[in-house]
Amino acid sequence: MADIFNFIFGVVRNIFRMFSSSRNPLNNSLNIFIKCNTGNTLTVGLDPKWDIKDVKNIIAPKLGANPDEVKIIFAGKELDDSIIIEDCDLGEQSTLHAVKLKDLSIRATKQKKCSLLRETVEDEDEITLLQEKNNRDKSHFYVYCSVCAAMKIGKLRIRCSKCKSGAFTVDTDPKSWNDVLKPNKISGHCEQNDCPDGVFGWAQFYFRCAEHICQGENDIAVPLYLLKNNLRKIPCLACTEIKDIVFVFTCREAHVTCLECFRVYAVLRLRERQFVLDDSFGYTISCPVGCENSLIDECHHFKLLTKEQYEMYQKFATEEYILKAGGVLCPQPGCGEGIIVDLKCDKIVCVNGCGYVFCRKCLQGYHIGECNSVDNNISIDNIQHVTDPAKALQARWDEATNVAIRVTTKPCPKCRTATERSGGCMHMICTRCSFHWCWVCQIEWSRDCMGTHWFG
Repeated sequence: MADIFNFIFGVVRNIFRMFSSSRNPLNNSLNIFIKCNTGNTLTVGLDPKWDIKDVKNIIAPKLGANPDEVKIIFAGKELDDSIIIEDCDLGEQSTLHAVKLKDLSIRATKQKKCSLLRETVEDEDEITLLQEKNNRDKSHFYVYCSVCAAMKIGKLRIRCSKCKSGAFTVDTDPKSWNDVLKPNKISGHCEQNDCPDGVFGWAQFYFRCAEHICQGENDIAVPLYLLKNNLRKIPCLACTEIKDIVFVFTCREAHVTCLECFRVYAVLRLRERQFVLDDSFGYTISCPVGCENSLIDECHHFKLLTKEQYEMYQKFATEEYILKAGGVLCPQPGCGEGIIVDLKCDKIVCVNGCGYVFCRKCLQGYHIGECNSVDNNISIDNIQHVTDPAKALQARWDEATNVAIRVTTKPCPKCRTATERSGGCMHMICTRCSFHWCWVCQIEWSRDCMGTHWFG
């Protein structure tokens, strides 16, 4: 009887263990790669509900260290023990970096010295990047993913600019696209033992698609940094609708269009052959309002077009390059093959295209004698994309910010810092200079203010 009881008890106990919340990483759902600064790579299964302290308890024995001697780095930041894994923006087969620290005091001192070398870089896009980072309900970045062959949500990642190791901790967060896109803007320290720069180094930012499983170290997406979340509710300069995602041109006015209107504008300019071949930016277009210095400097933004339209873009770009190099295009309708020939040769044969033979000078069928008087230089420079000046005035990215600041804020009477009142009493304390002032009177806070309009 006792044997039967023990057997039944053992079965029940095993069933209970199967359904209990075990801390065995092999039974959890999120597969993660953990790279150590010693060169080893571990594959572990983690429960998204765990915290970083649980991860350290798993990794530390494999590094021959105590959990307190290990720090976990992800996207340029050391993760605190209390952070939950599902809050870290980790996907399937993402990579964490585990570092075994030998001397915490020495490492902290070096990190402090590195932070002193950081130069503050500010530009006109700083507010945009900070707002998008703080908006947890929307995508932070948009990229073109070659694996998905489409515009996708992107994830910002960081690695050492020298050894390309992800075990890199930044001294400060990036404050603008200028910090992210240009090299040697954010300093930090690399934890890789064989890094040629030693402890101090520069961060290299790159992007990955957030909508497919990582394909390896070379799975990198191109940032579409002219696409922004329309947190400022700016209307499109063409259709005047307010869309969630907008295209912001690089002109001084920073004019805004929705993605649908950008596609229409780009295709119209493309078919009219009004793209320009710039030595620095390639085959591109400028702001539809006609602003100066507004050429789109990243050609991957034209991936927003359909496949057929983008193939047309590539074809026309090649033709423009051939013409700039002294070549000609086959004038036969439906061909347009680019041909590079000797400048002294007037008889041109479209060898790789339709086989048409034509005269280089008049682009008519090849002939003997003088060319007929035919005007083949039809100019389309005066064809313009029509925009409404009133709509263009409203669709300015930076101006909308300035208007919002003027409407919703008041300057501190002492340091002139724009301050927004989000509720509460009229007693304001400047976060910059700690000056106490009255929201109504905009003077130093006094007992009169307290007695007459403390609470409005």
